[in-house]
Amino acid sequence: MVPRSRFTPRKILLSAVVILAGTALGALLEVALAHLAQAAHAAGATAAFAAPGSLNQVIDNLRNVIVGLLVALATLFLTVGGVRYILAGGDPGEVEAAKKTLRYAALGYGIAVLAPLLVSILKGIVGA
Repeated sequence: MVPRSRFTPRKILLSAVVILAGTALGALLEVALAHLAQAAHAAGATAAFAAPGSLNQVIDNLRNVIVGLLVALATLFLTVGGVRYILAGGDPGEVEAAKKTLRYAALGYGIAVLAPLLVSILKGIVGA
C-alpha cells in the first residue's frame, strides 16, 4: 500500500489562496493606515522623506514605520497560521498550534490599529 501524501492538490490550492488573501489583507490594512496617518497630518504635512521639523514629526514618522512593520509581521503570521491550519490534517496538536498562530496574527493587527492611539496618549502624557 502506497502512503498517502499530505500535500494534495486541494491543500496546495487552499494554501495558495490563504497566502494571497493574507498578503492582500496586509496590503489593504497598510494602505488604510497610511491613508489615515496622511489625513491626520494633511494640515501641515511635509514630504515623507523630508527632514523632520519637530519632535512631533519624528514621533509620527517612527510610528508609521513601526505600524508598517507590525502589519507586515502580522500578515506573515496570518499566512503561516492559515497554511499550518490547512496542512494540519486533523492532528489536534498541529491544529492548536495553527490557531495560536492565528491568534497572534490578530493580536498583531490589533496593536497595529491601536498604535496611533497609543502614540497620541503617550504624547499627551509626555506633553510633546
